[in-house]
Amino acid sequence: MVSGMTEETNVIKPRLQLVAWELTRSCNLFCAHCRASSAGDTYSGELSTEECLRVVDEIAAVGNPILILTGGEPLMRKDLFSIAKYAAGRQLKVVMGSNGTLITGETASLLKEIPISRIAVSLDFPSAELQDKFRGQPGAYSAAVAGINNARQAGIEVQVNCTLTRLNIACLDDLLSLALDLGAVAFHPFLLVPTGRGKGLENVALSPQQHEETLNRIYDLQEKMGDRIFFKPTDAPHYLRIMKQRAKGSEGKPPAPVRPGHPAHSISRGCLAGTGFCFISHRGAVQGCGYLDVEAGNVREQPFKRIWEDSPLFRDLRDLRNLKGKCGLCEYKKICGGCRARAYEATGDYLEAEPNCIYQPLAQREYPINV
Repeated sequence: MVSGMTEETNVIKPRLQLVAWELTRSCNLFCAHCRASSAGDTYSGELSTEECLRVVDEIAAVGNPILILTGGEPLMRKDLFSIAKYAAGRQLKVVMGSNGTLITGETASLLKEIPISRIAVSLDFPSAELQDKFRGQPGAYSAAVAGINNARQAGIEVQVNCTLTRLNIACLDDLLSLALDLGAVAFHPFLLVPTGRGKGLENVALSPQQHEETLNRIYDLQEKMGDRIFFKPTDAPHYLRIMKQRAKGSEGKPPAPVRPGHPAHSISRGCLAGTGFCFISHRGAVQGCGYLDVEAGNVREQPFKRIWEDSPLFRDLRDLRNLKGKCGLCEYKKICGGCRARAYEATGDYLEAEPNCIYQPLAQREYPINV
């Protein structure tokens, strides 16, 4: 057992903070990295409006998480507004993940009335030519920028996301500048998890060493920006280890500034799958996250509360004693945990070691073993 960790502290007590809900898998774009391989098709078996409202009630009965309505493209679903309004009425903070291209001025006003408190829009390149190619649709860049402007004019906060690969890692500073120019309050760089169409990008995925360098660069940029914009690297749980290490090296200085005023402006743990976060698919499957293609249960078959509290998958993820390889030995496992989805895609075992972390745990250095 890692020094300082007891049997009790090896088990994380769950607190539902975020639920990402894929209301539909349909999408008007054809993005190269899409975890769901979404297209413009109509997908069978989507939860009905009535089922969605019931699930909202069940989520609200568990806690008061941020509810992220996403897809596909959530605006492809005609009852989005009624579902979102119902969720807001249940005192859930409702936000939306969108490609931005369908956010007209009228749509933005309707979203504000719900209220949708934030919209996250993905921009992976700071130029129209490259963004349009990556998103599989001419005009995607200009439409997304217009959507961001419409959302802001309606009074909705905007967050800019991007997925980092070797195709765009050199654009990181330019993407940050673009986010600032567009008035974004947050910038969330995602590190690729090769699922869905994203498997086709494995040959341009960042190496473990590039992950380390990129996360340190993000830390530096956050310190430079101060509270002008909030960074939250996603699918990069080892950022929490880097924050801790960098704080130790700066005479107790806080790891990175946190912009106040919104519950999304916090970093509580690296991998939150099954401990503070879960994902619901368009057909009701509950997963640790959208990239971890392992079902904890289905809301058509079991109440959400039972799945969240008692599913074998989530119990596995909460017990840090289950972690294998160097993740199981690591002194940072409580704050990091490794990306369970990336481990699953690499090995077929969601409890295996995070493959894109170069850190060697102290226990492994003191007592070298094969892991």
